[in-house]
Amino acid sequence: MKKKIKIFNTVDQLSQYFAKKLIKGLRKTPEGAYFSIALSGGSTPRAIFQYLALHFKDIGGWEKLLVFWGDERCVPPDSDDSNFKMASESLLNQVPIPKDNIFRIKGEDNPLDEARRYSDMIHKKVPSKKGSPLFDLVMLGLGTDGHTASIFPGSQHLFESDQLCKVAQHPESLQTRITVTGKVINQARTVAFLVTGEAKAAMVSTLLERKDGWEKFPASQVRPENGKLLWLLDEAAASDLKNKL
Repeated sequence: MKKKIKIFNTVDQLSQYFAKKLIKGLRKTPEGAYFSIALSGGSTPRAIFQYLALHFKDIGGWEKLLVFWGDERCVPPDSDDSNFKMASESLLNQVPIPKDNIFRIKGEDNPLDEARRYSDMIHKKVPSKKGSPLFDLVMLGLGTDGHTASIFPGSQHLFESDQLCKVAQHPESLQTRITVTGKVINQARTVAFLVTGEAKAAMVSTLLERKDGWEKFPASQVRPENGKLLWLLDEAAASDLKNKL
């Protein structure tokens, strides 16, 4: 695993960096082939999606992008809680991505059935190696409790699951969710943590500086076996780091 940590003055600068990474991946993808991405929810991805839609709508190559999600709340697609709705409004409806290239998690369906269906869809559409899908890029957020995707504290076993997708539950709201597992995350070619805001600073420093107990948090288990791990932070999220890397 190759790890890189980058700190940006503003969310716009972070968004620009990520956007250029994605566009570079699309341009390097041969005609007739696809670049697969698993999206994340949250305010930082929303800012990135809006940046992409504003600055890169007409660059070409969007037809090469296969869009999946790393997790989803078990709500209808028109719900304000839906990661699909957020991504659609901020990016997918704004750029020329073919509808057939977008594979949403159906949060309105039976969660167990949908986790199986979505696993099958990933197997069908994303190239694999030894039974594990090889996503080109997986976007991840970071919770103040150390969760990532919808893998919460106490559910670290999901990094060891043989299944690609599992049903999860938010420990406080008890909201049901569907999440990819470590079998998806840790086989990706690139995994990008996108973290902004002072509220995340303590957890960022705990994980990156490996403070006492750091390994008990789900995000500590993100270790792409043969890929790259990017930590993209703004100044606020990096403010507790002793050494600004």
